[in-house]
Amino acid sequence: MRKPVVDYRSFRFSKIREPQYKHLLYLLGWVGYFILYFLTENLIPYDKCYPVHCFLDDIIPFCEYFVIPYVGWYLLIVGSLIYFALYNINNFKNMSKYIIVTQIVAMIIYITFPTRQDLRPEVFMQDNIFTDIVGLLYTADTCTGVCPSLHVAYSVGIASTWIREESVSKWCKTFIVTFCFFVCISVAFVKQHSVVDIFAAIPVCMLAEYLTFLRPKYKK
Repeated sequence: MRKPVVDYRSFRFSKIREPQYKHLLYLLGWVGYFILYFLTENLIPYDKCYPVHCFLDDIIPFCEYFVIPYVGWYLLIVGSLIYFALYNINNFKNMSKYIIVTQIVAMIIYITFPTRQDLRPEVFMQDNIFTDIVGLLYTADTCTGVCPSLHVAYSVGIASTWIREESVSKWCKTFIVTFCFFVCISVAFVKQHSVVDIFAAIPVCMLAEYLTFLRPKYKK
């Protein structure tokens, strides 16, 4: 069994600034995100949000089965962070930086240019466990604050980080990248996002990619 690069058994929050645990401070970015998410979801009225729509939204059918990669995205985030925290601290930092950049940019956009989508079906044509899950998603997550899609932005960041991970096989990388692709298109099939939201995430990802992986690093 592969040995973790950091022994977390003796970790205490009081030790988080110690060198071996300091990378965990990146997780505080999630605290800021959830606070801003709560504020934008509850303080920006629906009627103040600009509706996002394009012709492709009318062509793409609702398909409840795409809720599998949509929900699997949450597990992918957690699983990736745990893996990198155990076996590659540098990639843990890189993935966290990438996500924080996309979070900051998206939240600025959500606040300055609030958006919504009106694509959700009023009734489901099928009655099964997948439509039940979609219904729960609709209840838990409002249809505001949608452009750009963070589902897409995070997925690109996760894929980009795993591609650079040397400890896994190319088949593992291929599976993760393929899964991330299905996550990106799932947002349109479960009608959580417009196709516009998907494309709007691309420049956000380009900025995060540059700041995380491509920006020249100068030695002091």
